[in-house]
Amino acid sequence: MAQRDYYEILGVERTVDAAVLKSAYRKLAMEHHPDRNGGSEESVARFKEISEAYTVLSDEQKRAAYDRFGHAGVGGGAGGGNPFGQGGGQGFHDINDIFSQVFGDAFGDAFGGRDGGRQQQSGPRRGSDLRYDLEITLEQAYKGAEVEIAIPTLMTCEVCDGSGAKAGTKPTICSTCGGAGRVRQANGFFQVERTCPRCGGSGEMIADPCTNCRGHGQVRKTRKLSLKVPAGVDDGSRIRLSGEGEAGQRGGPRGDLYVFLSVLPHELFERDNLDLLVTVPVPMTVAALGGIVDAPCLVSDACDGKCKAAVEVPAGAQTGKTVRIKGKGMPHLNGRGRGDLVVELFVETPTDLTARQKELLSELAASLGETQTPRNTSFAGKAKRFWADILGGDADNPKETA
Repeated sequence: MAQRDYYEILGVERTVDAAVLKSAYRKLAMEHHPDRNGGSEESVARFKEISEAYTVLSDEQKRAAYDRFGHAGVGGGAGGGNPFGQGGGQGFHDINDIFSQVFGDAFGDAFGGRDGGRQQQSGPRRGSDLRYDLEITLEQAYKGAEVEIAIPTLMTCEVCDGSGAKAGTKPTICSTCGGAGRVRQANGFFQVERTCPRCGGSGEMIADPCTNCRGHGQVRKTRKLSLKVPAGVDDGSRIRLSGEGEAGQRGGPRGDLYVFLSVLPHELFERDNLDLLVTVPVPMTVAALGGIVDAPCLVSDACDGKCKAAVEVPAGAQTGKTVRIKGKGMPHLNGRGRGDLVVELFVETPTDLTARQKELLSELAASLGETQTPRNTSFAGKAKRFWADILGGDADNPKETA
């Protein structure tokens, strides 16, 4: 079945920059994440498709190859849970790979063969790297956390110990390639080397396959791992777990697991690098007279176990004024210091006043005049000059409209 265009999958133009590309990917990934859709097969397939597209387009070299050669330029697709260039879907290493992928093994091998000092197919092969997307809360990013994740992966078959052969039997060397996994054929000036058609490149034949893995030597299972999330991680951080990827073939080492972290939006705080931003309502009277209000902060040892911080509001504070509280922000990932808590004040006007309260406010308004509302005074002057320019007259006596 024909593969969809990667740009179409992410809903972006071919000229899109890295920032817009990442934004489009994150939006789609969160929308179609299997955990948010009950693990439906449709969401799993869609999420895999989105991740595959972003894996290719976010890599400059892979994107250039894709733009020039299409899906053939990235090894026919970056799927199979392998976004890091190991195993299948790893893209092109040299001109031989390009000819091999676009025109087939015979052409690629004719231009120098596929050995190139690289590993033969019949030898041990390293398992593929895996990617896992994990959503965490801001609190978990703040304090660090230990979470359990479930990874669908290929594991070595325990019944046959990865050989693929039924217990009590062993694979035999392929009589066609002699165990090399490749066969050579003279073709004029060229000597063409291709995958052995009999053993499929494994170099071995299994007469009686293992019933558990059906001769593959690997089975797909879900592994549960405990992951330590360090304090101070940011959205988009990546954690590498060495040797926790897919099992290798024929005794090869396991691949690695890469966990990409996505920090969920918080209902109170916004993060700006190491600073935490929060908006706190302030009563009009406190804003006018000055005083103390409480601002929420994330609980940590630095907060002495308390989840609020006292904010000193200066007399005459206006909406939008910020107060910075040192050391109440996010911890640095390497453990050196913390950011700040930046509190933005929002002055609230009282509602549902009683008759007496309205009377008192009217007296206050009459006694204040214009001198004690500097912003209003400045605005009134600018407005008068604006009206005079539009309607004519001077700033103090603009003409009336008909």
